[in-house]
Amino acid sequence: MVQPESTSLQSGAFEQAQDSLSFNDQQSLAPPLLLQYWQVVLRWKWVILGIIASALTIGLVATLMMTPKFTAKARIEISRSQKNVTKVDGLESGDATRDLEFYSTQYELLKARTLAERVAIKLDLATKPAFFAAHGIDVAKGSGVLGATGGGLTIADREGRKKLAIGLLMGNIGIAPIRGSSLIDISYTSASPQWSQTIANAWAEQFIVETVDRRFASTADARAILETKLADLRAKLDESERNLVTYASQKGIVALGRTQSADGKTQSERTLIAVDLEEYNAALAKATADRIEAESRARAGASKDVSADPLSGSGGTSALRQKRAEAAADYAKLMVQFEPGYPAARALAEEIRVLDTSIAREESRLIGRDRGRSTDTRMSDYRAALQRERELSGRVQALKARFDLQRRDSIQYNIYQRDADDNRELYGALQQRYKEIGVAGVGANNISIVDKALMPGGPSAPSLPVNLALSLLTGLGLAALTVFGLDQIDEGLREPSQVNRLLQVPLLGSVPDVDQEDALVLLTDAKSMVSEAYLSVRSNLAFSTDHGVPRAFMVTSTRPAEGKSTSSLALATVLGRTGKSVLLMDADMRSPSIHKSLGMGNTMGLSNFLAGENDWRQLVSATSAKGLSLMPAGPMPPSAAELLSSDRLLMLVRQALEHFDHVVVDSPPILGLADAPLISRAVEGCVFVVEAEGVAVRGIKASLGRLQSVHGHVFGVILTKLKQRQAGYGYGYGYGYGYGDGSGGSAKSSA
Repeated sequence: MVQPESTSLQSGAFEQAQDSLSFNDQQSLAPPLLLQYWQVVLRWKWVILGIIASALTIGLVATLMMTPKFTAKARIEISRSQKNVTKVDGLESGDATRDLEFYSTQYELLKARTLAERVAIKLDLATKPAFFAAHGIDVAKGSGVLGATGGGLTIADREGRKKLAIGLLMGNIGIAPIRGSSLIDISYTSASPQWSQTIANAWAEQFIVETVDRRFASTADARAILETKLADLRAKLDESERNLVTYASQKGIVALGRTQSADGKTQSERTLIAVDLEEYNAALAKATADRIEAESRARAGASKDVSADPLSGSGGTSALRQKRAEAAADYAKLMVQFEPGYPAARALAEEIRVLDTSIAREESRLIGRDRGRSTDTRMSDYRAALQRERELSGRVQALKARFDLQRRDSIQYNIYQRDADDNRELYGALQQRYKEIGVAGVGANNISIVDKALMPGGPSAPSLPVNLALSLLTGLGLAALTVFGLDQIDEGLREPSQVNRLLQVPLLGSVPDVDQEDALVLLTDAKSMVSEAYLSVRSNLAFSTDHGVPRAFMVTSTRPAEGKSTSSLALATVLGRTGKSVLLMDADMRSPSIHKSLGMGNTMGLSNFLAGENDWRQLVSATSAKGLSLMPAGPMPPSAAELLSSDRLLMLVRQALEHFDHVVVDSPPILGLADAPLISRAVEGCVFVVEAEGVAVRGIKASLGRLQSVHGHVFGVILTKLKQRQAGYGYGYGYGYGYGDGSGGSAKSSA
């Protein structure tokens, strides 16, 4: 072995290895998510197509077997506020109908069971077998619905069929509000167009009747409550008025008149004593004035004063002079702005003239009367006036005492009076409300029928396009779930990008899916896709250690038939083409196959050396491939594991490396055997072969774990038997771009 030559050859192949490495780096990256989904669809396309075809078939058959359904539709309008013909408010306020909950309440009332009961009773559905037949129910064959006699219905039978009819009504009615309006569509679906039309119209009519009945029922309840309260208030009012009259009679309070406020409250009430006191007080005031006037005249006569003015004590002339002075002042003001002929000025002038005439006449009368009276007469008038004043003063003082006593009694009297006023006010208000509620019940209804239901012209269901569309969606959903489940169950490696993600081991390369015989033939052509694939693996191996391609490595797999032996032969062949001397050692002594692939014998081999043969060179034979020599497995030993447990394999590899550049060991599979972990002690590391969509990931991890438990180093994984649809990006591009591959157009087609 000449190391400088090996180094130069390795450097010469560096550029080619660089290109292969860039391709495998692309392979190690995960493809886009959509591409992964597309690959899953391609992998399970027949399952998907089968499920979708089955769903469509079931949908078609079910549609053809369904009974045609007919839908009739009526339209009503529900106004936010009802028309108030009587102008009298009902029990509900006007704002209640403008709430957001109003229409939601109406929709629920349209679906209520009570409305279904009204329709069932109105149409007498319990006695109509045709109604039940329109819903696919033959009541004559029902379980005890018609009765044993089959004739007239008993009470129990009628109730059972009534409940059944109500359930059918509620299950087939449809309430569809029209968005942005106060219109609502009421639809009913059955197998009979006549029944659909009849029930849709009856539903709308009964909803209107039910609304009116509910309004009158609430009014009747309110009137009954008010009647009870009115009776109670009437009794209280009678009692309070009786107490008021009884107390007034006991205390001698005689009421002559009363005044009331706008709200009906008694504000003041005049009594007999108060009226008498007012009258006597007025008479006393006049008597006092007469006494003063009589006293003035008497004093004037006694003094014999001729110059005394008989008019000084006259109240009449003083009042006239006062009016005359006021009229003169007003006249003077008018003269400042207007002429004497102004109507208002003329009226004032005439008034002044009349007042002057009256004053003159009164003065003449008083002067003449005073001159005809003697002094004794004047004194007699004075004494009479004084006597009258004193009598009236006494009567006023007595009335004042009685009035003060009555005022103290009026405190309790006013209490009785307020109690009577309050009861009278409450009674009047309730009586007015009682009358208003009775009138409010005749208001117009706020629900009207816009369009009555017509006879359906054709069936509304089943719809073949709709059912097929639903079947297609159902099939797609079931297919997606099935594929997801199958994809989760199928745990084998399906694409190169999964190697590093699931196993945490580098991907050395991928090999296309070809038969073993074809693979051996394609290995002889350096430009074939198989040769290119293993050349890529060799290039990646060159970067797995600091000294290039490992000098001694083993090739193994989890189970047989994954392409392990083919990969061993291919790697050894590719290394030989690069100018290296390679010893291919078949260590699968339980099932040797390398010698068959090369067309060589297996009479002597590795088992002989491990059993005690010292000259290993006699066991090595040259092959037709450049730089490749083979040590076959040799005769099958009784226990291969015992032979591999010794140190002779390690010694053999060391001695072989003194004469060869590389030693490639074809190892047995790992699962179930102890051979591979024993062989791993004699080599630098292991190249692990995995069949695409073969062993489950957990099995591969278990095999790698066995190697790692004995400190075996894994350089990477070769993914074999990779189909074109699994390769993702780069498979066709990397294998055979621009070449012929010895298999016709397969390489070009894969690109």
